[in-house]
Amino acid sequence: MVNKGKQPPRARTSPSAKSAARTTGVNRSTNGARPQRRRTSPAVYRRRRLVVFGALLVVLAMLVAGAVAMSSSLAGKADPGPSTTQAPGAAPASQAATTDPIAATTTPAATPVCDLNLVTVTASTDQPAYAAGQNPVLSMKITNGGAAPCQVNVGTSQMEFLVMSGEDRIFSSKDCQAKGDDLVKQIDPGKSEIANFPWQRNRTTEGCGVISAKPATGTYTFKAVLGNKASTKAVFQLG
Repeated sequence: MVNKGKQPPRARTSPSAKSAARTTGVNRSTNGARPQRRRTSPAVYRRRRLVVFGALLVVLAMLVAGAVAMSSSLAGKADPGPSTTQAPGAAPASQAATTDPIAATTTPAATPVCDLNLVTVTASTDQPAYAAGQNPVLSMKITNGGAAPCQVNVGTSQMEFLVMSGEDRIFSSKDCQAKGDDLVKQIDPGKSEIANFPWQRNRTTEGCGVISAKPATGTYTFKAVLGNKASTKAVFQLG
């Protein structure tokens, strides 16, 4: 008798058969496909790059050392020593030695200092002889004969115009001078200062005493005095 609505019972597979089937499936997949290769990790790549970079640095250092050694060798061979051939436009060897700042250095000359002993005074008249009624002009010349400028007092406090007749003192500009003034001037080397004094053909005494007598005709001398310096006598004639 057939039971309606009920399916026939399935045959049960034993556990050993299931495991055998799984084993068979695994073996098929292994035999049918190629095994996959394992990927290299990033750390391995970094180590490889460092090794390659280090090797490049070593090679580069060897190349630089070789180039430096070669250039030094070539420079030593190319230097023939001093050459006697002068390049166009180059200064001669003697001139180059002269213009060398070290060779051309010299001790600067000392600055000249004024020597008042080289300041001289001379006397002169505008004419050698004078007719009656003519007044002589007496001139004092102060000259710097040194190598440096000198400051010289050429004021009336230092000047004296002295007229003599033999041993007779005829006239002095200081006899009637109320007050002398100072006047300092710079006299450059080789230059002069000149002071002129018109003499009225009169006589004077120290203290400016009154003398009515006039100098007679004859030979007279004029001496110029500046401080402690005195000129030689200038001779002139009065008519």
